[in-house]
Amino acid sequence: MTWLAPPDGSPGRPAVFSEAAIQFCLTIKVLFKLPLRQTTGMVASLLKMAGLDWAVPDYTTLCRRQKTLVVQIPYRRADGPLNLLVDSTGIKFLGNGEWQARKHGVQGRRQWRKVHLAMDTATSDIRAVEFTPSSDGDSPVLPELLDQIPEGEEIGAVTADGAYDTRRCHTAILDRQATPIIPIRKNGRPWKADCPASCARNETLRATRHYGRAFWKRWTGYHVRSRIEAKMRCLKAFGERIAARHPDSQTAEIQIRVALINRFNALGAAEIVRVA
Repeated sequence: MTWLAPPDGSPGRPAVFSEAAIQFCLTIKVLFKLPLRQTTGMVASLLKMAGLDWAVPDYTTLCRRQKTLVVQIPYRRADGPLNLLVDSTGIKFLGNGEWQARKHGVQGRRQWRKVHLAMDTATSDIRAVEFTPSSDGDSPVLPELLDQIPEGEEIGAVTADGAYDTRRCHTAILDRQATPIIPIRKNGRPWKADCPASCARNETLRATRHYGRAFWKRWTGYHVRSRIEAKMRCLKAFGERIAARHPDSQTAEIQIRVALINRFNALGAAEIVRVA
């Protein structure tokens, strides 16, 4: 890892620390749930124990660089096409806790953000992440998640819940030559067959009506989507709320959480065997 930033020739004062150094410091902050001042002290202690006489970014530098940090998220690629599980969850960044709100009532502002994830079923690594205001819906974000997957990587299937049963989502999935596994909404009606996405969705609607929704879910393997629900819990294991206040800093904090989750996955996971 390069600790100091190489000269880039751009006008103005050059950055002292590299992007990797800033991401390392912020990773320590997220992992141990530390304030910025304590983060600089812990990083200094780690460097001292490692015998490295390196300068440590001060807390002001970390706060400022977090807004523009391009987080590198590691992931593993499995053999065969990429099968994605897509879902979203809310995370708080301002307001009282749940217990205080229940006991004393809601006081002051309570603000949330939405985290949208796309997870690889083979490796359980998170391959795409988006961070939006709480007022944004789930379905408009799916094309942006798919855009984060390299064009040359084949996508086999995209599994999501009924909130993604929209024309835009089906079109975005078929544009990547993937199969949408999305249950039709209970009040769903046939679409006008004016594009391949509408025809494929109408076939799903006919199969659901003929065989039943429960059989369709077993037949398509839809229930594997529960794995991303568990991944949401892993994301919130680093804290039920995010510490940053600026939207760009909040995005970087969530991306660092995702990078940590993928690194933990690479260390190994429990093998579950059904015995009864």
